[in-house]
Amino acid sequence: MATGDPVLPSLDRLNAKVSESASAAAIAQDWLSAFSESNAHQNTDAAEGLFLADSYWRDILALTSDIRSLEGWRNIRALLDSRRSHLSSLRLLQDPHNLPVIDSPFPDLTYLQFTFEFETPIGQGSGIGRLVPGADEKWRAFTIFTCLDSLRDHVEKVGVNRSTTPIIEPWEALRNRQVDFIDEHPQVLIIGGGQGGLEVAARLKQLDVPTLVIERNARIGDSWRNRYDSLCLHDTVWYDHPPYMPFPSSWPVYCSAGKLANFLEAYAEMLELSVWTSSEIQSTTWDDSKKTWSVTILRGGKETRDFTVKHLVFTPGFGGGIPNMPNVANQDTFKGKVYHSSAFKSAREFVGKKAVIVGACNSGHDIAQDFSQHGIDVTMYQRSSTYVISAKAIAGLLGGRVYKEGANLEHADRVNASLTYTVTKLLHKRITPYLAQTVDKDILDELNKAGFKTNLGPEDAGIFPLLLTRGGGYYIDTGGSKEIIDGKIKLKTGSAIKSFNKNGLEWEDGSTLDADVIVFATGYGDAGDVVKAVCGPSIADQLLPVWGLDQEGELNSTWKSSGHEGLWIGVGNLAMCRFYSGVLALQIKASLEGILPSKYLGPQ
Repeated sequence: MATGDPVLPSLDRLNAKVSESASAAAIAQDWLSAFSESNAHQNTDAAEGLFLADSYWRDILALTSDIRSLEGWRNIRALLDSRRSHLSSLRLLQDPHNLPVIDSPFPDLTYLQFTFEFETPIGQGSGIGRLVPGADEKWRAFTIFTCLDSLRDHVEKVGVNRSTTPIIEPWEALRNRQVDFIDEHPQVLIIGGGQGGLEVAARLKQLDVPTLVIERNARIGDSWRNRYDSLCLHDTVWYDHPPYMPFPSSWPVYCSAGKLANFLEAYAEMLELSVWTSSEIQSTTWDDSKKTWSVTILRGGKETRDFTVKHLVFTPGFGGGIPNMPNVANQDTFKGKVYHSSAFKSAREFVGKKAVIVGACNSGHDIAQDFSQHGIDVTMYQRSSTYVISAKAIAGLLGGRVYKEGANLEHADRVNASLTYTVTKLLHKRITPYLAQTVDKDILDELNKAGFKTNLGPEDAGIFPLLLTRGGGYYIDTGGSKEIIDGKIKLKTGSAIKSFNKNGLEWEDGSTLDADVIVFATGYGDAGDVVKAVCGPSIADQLLPVWGLDQEGELNSTWKSSGHEGLWIGVGNLAMCRFYSGVLALQIKASLEGILPSKYLGPQ
């Protein structure tokens, strides 16, 4: 295959066939042995024959001390020439969930997937490879993934590594001292006590890093508890498990926000995390000579505490944390009520009224459905088309291969992380139209007949480009589509909103819509705005872009360097937070210990 526009290595393109007698384990072992030998003898020329010209290597901390995606043999060779010493003691894994397997996701695409482990100068890592056959019957790497899993001298204190020291003092007194930081000061301060902040704190606790979480709400979980009453997760419960403490097996497949909120409160208690609620940061100052932050915290609206910490971690919630409220003219003339979706609670108080929902993605549908189910006259305004995928289809997309109920989540997360964005997009450009024409055909056809505009996502690649570039722009259908089709949720499409009037909204085309309540389901702003609010513009101006994709297809500034030393940003859904909280914790721990190698600055 020649380099150029990205393509999948189909059997036709490779002019290849797969023998029925091919042994996945033998082929994987032969490839890994050959690669290990070439690496040990510093023979990159020999390694070249083990890779496609159009191959991909994604690394998380193991070789690059960063999160990087490299495309093409030339860039992979440069990485190996620079960091080959970071890969040693490679060993094929063959326990049940790691068994090498030959898989065919499409009739014309076959690859051999295998898992391996290795050592780095600072710890242990694991990797996932995908080999494809060639016309010469040799199997070559299409994708390789390497990930630092643990630090050699600083392993997580869980399982066989948990503490064996008996606790002989009153437990409540001990916990109060820990939470109050009487005996020590935190080294890490986490701003935001949602699932992201709690999971980073849990990871750091197991690495013996004193960590304090600051939550402005009165209770842990209020970031979910205070949202609209009908809010429910659109992902399966087994896809969303937090680390160390999975959701109960008795829970429904789709968890309500209130149930999740209470679980997060229990999670913080059971994992003994130090969280200060009803608290906020009053000031922060960065000392560049000492590489520390001086922070003043107002705890519970009463007590002021000063700390000097090495790291600030912002976990503002998926989407950035600050509501994106459009500035529509003449709002002061409107006689009804106006909410952003983040402040809206329930439709029950508006029975007998008229409602307009501005926005046609997840929150917009949820809230419109809430009004509809209360028998309220509700209209959804859709400016541009929306990608719609059914809950059934998304469950199959996420769980059909790796995220099954009862699956090994550590392995599933690594499989999910093992593909570069380019390869993921290539696969989903095939999967998305297929799902739309099979599983979701009837619902999409009926939506279009009803006047609701749908699309297949950027480049027909579905939900993942929207998630990673916009953090929205889609609807995972949990019933709202049927209410649109049945006319229970009315539609207003096309022209842009011009202004409010005393009775409702007016559009650029001159049309109007009366309403007693208007809810803007218009998403959230940039996470950098949260940093600016806490640290000031001089710090925020040093940040790299937050969210969206860089030229390698990696998320900007998220779970890795933000552009300012000692400042980190963690944003994502529950599954992303589960995996990348561990990635962030390893970076912080290695930084505190002074053992993280310098970043690889090769081809970008």
